[in-house]
Formats: sequence, C-alpha cells, structure tokens
Amino acid sequence: MVSKLAAAIVAAFGLSASAPAPHVVYSAPKKPQAKKAALPVLFVSGHGWGHGVGLAQYGAYGYALHGWTFDKIVGHYYPGTELGPAPVKRVRVLLLASARRAVVSSSAPFTVVDGKGASHKLPAGPQPLGPGLKVTLSGKKTKALPGPLLFSPGTAPLTLGGRGYRGSLRVKTTGSALQVVNVLGLESYLLGVVPSEMPNRWPAEALAAQAVVARTYALAHLAKGGDYDLYSDTRSQVYGGIAAEAPSSNAAVNETANQIVLYDGEPANTFFSSSSGGKTANVQDVWSSPPVPYLVSVPDPYDTLSPYHNWGPLHFSGATIARRFHVPGKVTDFRASVTPSGRVRTITFVGTKGERAVAGSTIRNALGLRSTWFRFGLLSLSPAGTATYGSSITLLGAARGTSSVYLEDRALGGSWKSLGRLKPKDGAVTSTVKPKITTDYRLQSGGFRSGVVRVPVAPLVTLVAGSDGVSVSGVVKPVASGENVEVQRLDPDGWTSVASATTDSSGSFQATIDLQPGSYRARVAAAKGYATGLSKTLMVVSR
Repeated sequence: MVSKLAAAIVAAFGLSASAPAPHVVYSAPKKPQAKKAALPVLFVSGHGWGHGVGLAQYGAYGYALHGWTFDKIVGHYYPGTELGPAPVKRVRVLLLASARRAVVSSSAPFTVVDGKGASHKLPAGPQPLGPGLKVTLSGKKTKALPGPLLFSPGTAPLTLGGRGYRGSLRVKTTGSALQVVNVLGLESYLLGVVPSEMPNRWPAEALAAQAVVARTYALAHLAKGGDYDLYSDTRSQVYGGIAAEAPSSNAAVNETANQIVLYDGEPANTFFSSSSGGKTANVQDVWSSPPVPYLVSVPDPYDTLSPYHNWGPLHFSGATIARRFHVPGKVTDFRASVTPSGRVRTITFVGTKGERAVAGSTIRNALGLRSTWFRFGLLSLSPAGTATYGSSITLLGAARGTSSVYLEDRALGGSWKSLGRLKPKDGAVTSTVKPKITTDYRLQSGGFRSGVVRVPVAPLVTLVAGSDGVSVSGVVKPVASGENVEVQRLDPDGWTSVASATTDSSGSFQATIDLQPGSYRARVAAAKGYATGLSKTLMVVSR
C-alpha cells in the first residue's frame, strides 16, 4: 500500500499511484528569516530659549505692547514680591581677569592714585601698562608706581582697549598678569547692562522692567570677599560699557532709578531669560534648588512673539547619542521624566547593553539645545528581509514623540513618494507592503526622516520534478523571456550547478537531469532590480 503522505506527494506531481515511480519527491519549506533589531535615529524639538525661570524677555515685550506697566510686568513674573529701594550704590565689575597688557586711555587729561595713596596727573592719550605698572606722567616722565592703581577720568571718560567706561578703572598685578576692574555707580553700570540684555528698540515699559530686574539681579549676585563684585559677561550680566548705551534704555534706567524687587525685605533672586516657550519654570524644575515662593511657573502667553517659541526638530543619530552620553551599546529607545512645568528632568537612554539616565540640563548643554523644555522623538524601521515577487511583507517600526507619521517608498531607480499615514500605537507602527521590485522605505514625520530600509524583491521561482525521473520544470515570475535558470544540487561542499535552462515567453523553463536522491533547487541570478531568486528545495528520496 501507498502511505497517505506518499499518495499526496505522488498526486502533487501528477504521478499515478499505481504506476511505478523510481523516486518520491517533495518540497521542503524555506526557513523563516530572523528579524534584526531596529536602527533608530532621534530628533529633538522644544520651546523657548534659556532656563525659563523668572522674567521672560519676549513675554515682557508682549505685555508692554498690550499696555502693561513695568511694575505690573515684574509682579507677574515674580509673584508675591514688591518694589523697594536698592541698598547698594556702587559696584566693581571685572573687565580683565588676567591680561599680559592693558591700555588705559582718555581723550582728556586724567589722574591715577597709586597703592600708597599718592595722586598723579596724566596727560590725555594712552597709558600702556604691563606687570611693572609703569605710567607716563604729565611731564612725559615714565615712572613705575606701587599698585594697585586707580585711574579716574577728567572731563572725558576712560577707555580700556578702546572701549569707554563710566567711573574709574582699577589695575593691579596678579602674578605676572594684570587685573582690571571698573568701579562705578550702580545706576551707571545699568546703563551698559540693560541694552546688552534686551534690544533697546523694545517698548519703554519692557526696558523699565528689565532695568529693575537687572538692578536686583546684580545685588542678589554680588561676589563676597574678592576684588570685584560682578563679572562683565553672562556669569553675572552682559555689561557693554558706554558703547552699549542708548537713549531709550538710559531713560528706562532713570525712570526706575534705585528700585529693586524685594521679598521679605531682601533683594529677590531675579533670574531672567530670553524666551519661556509659553510658561515659565519652577526654579526646582531647572536646578538643584529648593522651591522659592516667587520663582514659580506662570503663564507667558505673549512668548509667541519669540522666534524661539518653538524650535526644531534637530536630528541626532543613535551613535551620536550613545557616544555623547556613554550609553552602553547601541541606543534602541528612551524614557523621559518631565517636570510639572514641562522641562525635562531626566532622559533614560536604553542601550543594547544597558541603560543610562542623563539630566535634562546635561543633555541641553551637550547637544546645544536652547532650553530644557524639549521632547525627544524617535523614528526607526526594522530591516524586514527579502520579499518574494507577488507576496506581501510587514514592516515594523517605532515612532515616539510624534503622532503624525508617514511611510515613504522609493522603487529602485525611482524617486521618493508617500504611501500614506500610519497610526502609532504605544510608540509602534506597522505596515504591510507588496513591492514589485527592490524598494527602499523610510518613515517621515514633520520633515524628519528615519534611516532607510531596503527590501530586496526576489523573483518567484518554482521547481517540480517530472514523472519520468529525468527532468525538472518550473516558472519564473515576473515573466521574463530568456532568463537563465540554474538547477543546483546540494553536495557536501555546497550547492553545485547540475543543469541550466532558459525561460520562454511565458516564464517557463525545463531541464533534463538524472534525479538521484538528494536536495535540488532552481536559482535565478540577481539582475534588473531583483535579488537572487531561489525556489523551494526539492527533496528526492528512494522509495
């Protein structure tokens, strides 16, 4: 008797169950291909520019345009505070910390007081200074004076390196270098700060609010026990001297003269930044600080005037993220911890060999982001293996940080086109495609695109054994006349060609071969946009 399996095999190949057959032939299925890991690329978009704590300058600009006065603006950004008098009248601003040479000059005669208290008259013009502190006196006599030296103006202001400054300039030797400090009144200092921190063309009430905030910030951040009180850069506030001054900002300083922000009778810590992104931040959301009653998140509706209200997306490869933040292995995913005011507390990057948690401020600095109010997004598409002509294949991907994702394709030799929108579910996307030729795929969201995944398409090749035991035949699709087909047998050293054939106008082929027990397949070489095509394996066994 013929077994059920043998009967099915015989029927499949057109054999008669009662006729003698030298061989039993069947087709073994191909092994499924293993899925490879997704290769993500990351993008970042966000809101605002700066830390976002306290007054937001673009928001203040908007409030001033809508008729708010400076005191109302200040009260909005620092709730629970009040205005009061400044307790300090003069400040010392560090201009040069360690310079080999400094040139103090004036267009009118000026004076210098040396370290012993003696006063010396100096002619108009430059005084080049080195560590020896030699000056040229009015009689053109050069003399080394004991330091520190305090230069004071006559009828014209002093300059340092060609830049004019109000007040006096104190020069002292520190080792083999010079330190230069500008000693001047607090109000005179503010004349060079306000237009350096806020555009002087902005409305008067915005400039007045900036003047009050800058005056308070200076007093709240005075250095203690040193030769100077403030820096001339962003370590304190940007101070540009006389060259930075403008009539509009001078008027704002004069209008608010001596007024500062007070909380419980003390100068408030009036942090400020360029753009909040739409709401300011709680101080504890940005720095390792306990909560401060007046440094809390408040709405900032007019921040929409800022060119940095929204920014991004910026693209970063997974390799860049892994390298910058020492993520173990390759980055595959991330998790975000976000504060109530929207700022990123930490991002935990998931790598193939472990995880790495990074503070939002660290990420901002390392990637050059404008603020910590940002969101990471991720797009990735997993390699899907080779598709057989006429069959479908499912693409798997990830889309985090975005709700609008599109799949794009590019047939070999063609151009990119959209296949339609995908709907992420729990950060994952899937799409079943049916490419007719080798095709590239990618995800697109907001103009940002994932890496490209190529899906090779192999011809559909069939192979059957003839009932005579000395022939095989098959079909190749898509139909291509004159296609070369190899018939191969599996030997101990691998697949070896044992016959060849050429397709006819219908894509069919036939070859003569002595079908000995063993494994056989038909092979069509890669060409014309198609990958190598292989039939399922034929197993020929003895009865």
